[in-house]
Amino acid sequence: MDRNEIKRELKETYQPDRSTYRIDGRVLRDFLKKTRQLLLLDFDTPNYTEQTMDCLLDNIEEDYLRLVYPFKKDQELKADDFLSALPSIRRSLLTSLEAILEGDPAAENLSEIVYTYPGFEAILYYRIAHEFYLEGYKLLARRISEDAHSKTGIDINPGAKIGDYFFIDHGTGIVIGETTIIGSHVKLYQGVTLGAKSLGKGRGLVGVKRHPTVEDSVTIYSNASILGGNTVIGHDSTIGSSVYLTDSVEPYSLVILGDSGIKISKKNQH
Repeated sequence: MDRNEIKRELKETYQPDRSTYRIDGRVLRDFLKKTRQLLLLDFDTPNYTEQTMDCLLDNIEEDYLRLVYPFKKDQELKADDFLSALPSIRRSLLTSLEAILEGDPAAENLSEIVYTYPGFEAILYYRIAHEFYLEGYKLLARRISEDAHSKTGIDINPGAKIGDYFFIDHGTGIVIGETTIIGSHVKLYQGVTLGAKSLGKGRGLVGVKRHPTVEDSVTIYSNASILGGNTVIGHDSTIGSSVYLTDSVEPYSLVILGDSGIKISKKNQH
């Protein structure tokens, strides 16, 4: 096969409108760098000024518009909704910093968490990606979450709904599916999967809740797998290491893997 034949056969498989969805990786990296810097400005630049903030906001707005332009070429583009979400993202990140510092005796201060904890980094990128998801830019949201996944080993789908005071300890290998709902004050250890039971129906499951709900104040230890859209982990429960669950458990449950299988008992509510 000569070169002209190779090109002809390739061109027959190309879809010309695919360029519509092109993401400029350089712009995205710059956008994420500036957004992270603004969200953590008191850590990165303690002597920051109003001018510093204005410059970052201008850069973020410019990059945001460049990123979303290919998705809405014929519409008026604004960055107002994203910029307006930044204070609430910042407040939510502060709750995670508080939860990690209070819950991990290995953490000596907030700066250590900001600069060295992959769990916090994954949460930060999730919060940004989730905003893109809510605005309808799902491809951009997935690209951001996959960048975080490659950096941290933590896979959080941007469609998941996650409350405040979220704490990921260690974190490598965690998977959180698109329709997962996580309450506040939840702590996950490495290797936890919050996933779907079966994807045999494939595209027929679009829009269906496929992943579990984890209520407030739940701790899930390493390598536990909790699957299914109807599975609810009641508040104040503890799920032990390597537990495999496809059924709901009541609030204040202690679920462990014993010699004879899964054992569920009631915790002291006080």
